[in-house]
Amino acid sequence: MTVSAATLTPALPSPHPDRPLLKVCGLKYPANVAAVAALPVDMLGFIFAPKSPRYAPTALDAAQLRALPVAKVGVFVDEQPAVIRRTALHFGLTAVQLHGQESPADCAALAAAGLPVLKAVGVGEQLDLGRLEAYAPHCAYFVFDAAGPAAGGNGTTFNWDLLRDYDLPTPYLLAGGLGPDHAATLRALQLPGLAGFDVNSRFEQGPGLKDAARLRTFIDELRG
Repeated sequence: MTVSAATLTPALPSPHPDRPLLKVCGLKYPANVAAVAALPVDMLGFIFAPKSPRYAPTALDAAQLRALPVAKVGVFVDEQPAVIRRTALHFGLTAVQLHGQESPADCAALAAAGLPVLKAVGVGEQLDLGRLEAYAPHCAYFVFDAAGPAAGGNGTTFNWDLLRDYDLPTPYLLAGGLGPDHAATLRALQLPGLAGFDVNSRFEQGPGLKDAARLRTFIDELRG
C-alpha cells in the first residue's frame, strides 16, 4: 500500500536557511491542537503509542487531523510498518517518527511507501554516528533525544557537544527537555546538521495539553 501524495498535505518542511524549524509534539486535545496549529510552527507531533498518556486517538478525530494546515507527524514505537501505513492514511499524516528499535529496513519500507521518516535516536554519554549510517539514506530527519527508560522521550537534555562532529547528510531536530528557558541558548546554537527543535513536556499544563501562550513567547524569542 502506497500513501498517495494527495494525502500528505502539507508537505514535510525542509531545513530553512534563515530560521530553525519547530516541531511541537505530544498534542492530544482538539481545541488545544487548533490553538497550537495557529502558531508559526512547522510540524505537529501526535503519539500513536498506546501506553503513552499522550496517546492521540483517545481524544482526536481523524477528520480534524486531516484538515490541519501544518505538517502532521505520527509518533510510533516498534509498530509494524503495515499498521503505520494504515494509520497514516486514516489520519492524513504527513510523516512518521519512529521512536523504538526500528531497523533501517523498516525505515526504507515506509519511505518507499511514500511516508517520510523521522528516526528518533536516544543519546547517552556517547553518540555512535557509525550506527546511523545505514539509516541516513531512508530518513528525512533524525531526532536526537536524551536516552532513558521511556521509549517515547524522557524530558531531559543531553550533552549537545556530542553533535559537534556530526557529518551525516541527514539533517536533525534536537529534542529532550527543551523548555522556555532554553530559547536564547538554542537561538545561538551552532551545530552541523541542526535543522530545528522538537518540544513537548516542558510546555504542558498536563499530559497532551500545551500552553499556547508560552509556546508563542518561546517562538518569538527563538526566532527573534
